[in-house]
Amino acid sequence: MDRFDLVRESFEKKAVPVEVPGAKTSDYFGELVFDRKKMEKYLDADSLRALLSCIEGGGALSRKEADGVAKGMKEWAMEHGVTHVTHWFQPLTEGTAEKHDSLIDYDGKGGVIESFDGKALVQQEPDASSFPSGGIRATFEARGYTAWDPTSPVFILDDTLCIPTVFVSYTGEALDYKMPLKRALKAVSDAAVPICRLFDPTVDKVYSYLGWEQEYFLVDEALYAARTDLMITGRTLFGHNSSRNQQLDDHYFGSIPPRVAAFMRELEIAGHKLGIPLKTRHNEVAPNQFELAPIFGETNLSNDQNQLVMNLMNRIARKHGFVVLLHEKPFDGVNGSGKHNNWSLGTDKGTSLLAPGKDEKGNLQFVTFFVNVLAAVQKHNALLKASIASATNAHRLGANEAPPAIVSAFLGRTMTNVLRKLLELPSDTPIEIAGKTGRSLGLVEIPEIFLDNTDRNRTSPFAFTGNRFEFRAVGSCANCAGAMTTLNAAVAEQLLDFKKALDKELSAGKCLQVAVMDCLKPLIASVIDTVCFDGNGYSDEWKAEAARRGLDVETNVPKMFCEFTKKASVDMFTRTGVYTERDLAARNEVKWETYEKKIQIESRVMVRMAINHIIPAALEYKDKLLGEVARSKEIYGSTDRCKAEMKILDEIDTNVTEVLEKTDEIKLALAKADAIADEFGRAMAYHEIAESFPTLRTPVDKLEEVVDNKLWPLPKYREMLFIS
Repeated sequence: MDRFDLVRESFEKKAVPVEVPGAKTSDYFGELVFDRKKMEKYLDADSLRALLSCIEGGGALSRKEADGVAKGMKEWAMEHGVTHVTHWFQPLTEGTAEKHDSLIDYDGKGGVIESFDGKALVQQEPDASSFPSGGIRATFEARGYTAWDPTSPVFILDDTLCIPTVFVSYTGEALDYKMPLKRALKAVSDAAVPICRLFDPTVDKVYSYLGWEQEYFLVDEALYAARTDLMITGRTLFGHNSSRNQQLDDHYFGSIPPRVAAFMRELEIAGHKLGIPLKTRHNEVAPNQFELAPIFGETNLSNDQNQLVMNLMNRIARKHGFVVLLHEKPFDGVNGSGKHNNWSLGTDKGTSLLAPGKDEKGNLQFVTFFVNVLAAVQKHNALLKASIASATNAHRLGANEAPPAIVSAFLGRTMTNVLRKLLELPSDTPIEIAGKTGRSLGLVEIPEIFLDNTDRNRTSPFAFTGNRFEFRAVGSCANCAGAMTTLNAAVAEQLLDFKKALDKELSAGKCLQVAVMDCLKPLIASVIDTVCFDGNGYSDEWKAEAARRGLDVETNVPKMFCEFTKKASVDMFTRTGVYTERDLAARNEVKWETYEKKIQIESRVMVRMAINHIIPAALEYKDKLLGEVARSKEIYGSTDRCKAEMKILDEIDTNVTEVLEKTDEIKLALAKADAIADEFGRAMAYHEIAESFPTLRTPVDKLEEVVDNKLWPLPKYREMLFIS
């Protein structure tokens, strides 16, 4: 089957009918989740009380209590045909991991019975040696533990009961994304609650909320299988731009193709059954690019749901003849994919800390948290960038389609003016909502229609959008926990420092309003002209201006990772209890190793595709042209009539020679890089190799332009991007 057969096959595919399980989404929402409703039905009173106490208060279950919970879970699971159980965790591989055990044990009579107890629920012991650990665990130290996270509900996937867990080493170090995230969420709550109690003494807990927007591409399965680069690396390493791509802006929010709509519908149904509140779906900017997003949720749970959705996407897409591409830049020349992380804080009393309040005190609380978040972003702007850096996201950041590789905050004119006015007026000036009072002279006013006064800046990596900040730089395939751990920990540290300064002002006898504003004003003065930027983040002028402001402008990914082990970062993470210094050093080893391996794989694929696919096709066309020239000379006695053929032959010879030269250079560079002993040095060498990729891609893409279309071995962009 040649390329054209694959294209024809993709056009002939029809939308797969999707069975809708109920008249309303609410009829089946959460039916595969062991939620509060299921707990009340399947658990006895003591087990229910113990589990709810564990979820809400963070306590531990006794073995007897765990056995009671496991008994109820087993009954519910078996009613849904469950035969296996797995501890579902998130190792440092960006994906998820699971080891399935059947629910059987010997019955003592030569047969088996279904068995599931508290020990199997709470803890398992998978092999830890084969997962990345940065040297924390040696190969011969295989023991690692998964431990149940009761705050993230157990769910059923196919025939398996899935138990969300943390993953730790035998000596207690976190080997996953979930454990540090949970520590950061506790840290930000512990730091925020004492400040909140100055405004509302009844506050007991502060929650971090996350709403992710998942961008992705769909490509036909048959065409995907014909592209070695897509299959192995997730992106096209070669490929000339289509004459038409996204320049007409006609795909964004356009009519969703029927096959895609059927895929989206089945994905939504599967997500809703698993309690994932998927709400939004639409076409994105690039051809065959789409987006889905849920309703906001608590950060730990929302992150788990994003990991689960990415797994579901891959499984369900295949049923519809698609493959999901979550790489940040699968196609050159069109927009890549990100995962915008909408983040906010709120109290257990239902108060949003990043939205204006109902009175002067509520507004003061809002400004307090708003400014402290900006101060945290200013102090750790380089670290926040490092938290979203990767070999794949490097293709997207700063590419005039996504946030630049400089972390700044967009506030919009309204909030920028509010902050500047707060600096000018006395500290006892009330902060009002405009239109709510008759007093307006001299007041700091936040417009009543607040959400309409924030606008959006697509070039800002950290934009305030009314009642939350949108961290727009997170990569499409990334685990949100990396960015969310760093952001929440940084904010926690800043709130601790603020509370210390505030206590000093209050002890001097100042009222709350004056004490808070006296502490906030130095922070406002510091952030307003440094990390706050409302202009065009893509401009060269901003890059120069950002450097003058002291913001980090590094674009080298391996160097970005060094931010994690700098003193300010180590102090912040250790003070908040999120990472130890050893944890940070180990995770950097993992990051460098992952970076170099991804570049190594891409290098090998590029070289082999160039040698095994591209050059043979070019030489076959060359042979065809030479035959034409020979026949012309035989008939006409000269090659004067073959000027076009001769010109194309020269182009083929020039580019084939360049392809061979560049593949040799890459192979030599790979050998030198692999000989470097330390991970950072090797990652830096691989960064140089990645920078050289365009020198090989350019002659290959030129050959695609001149070689006979029938002979070209790879599906082209125009064939992959316009077939849905």
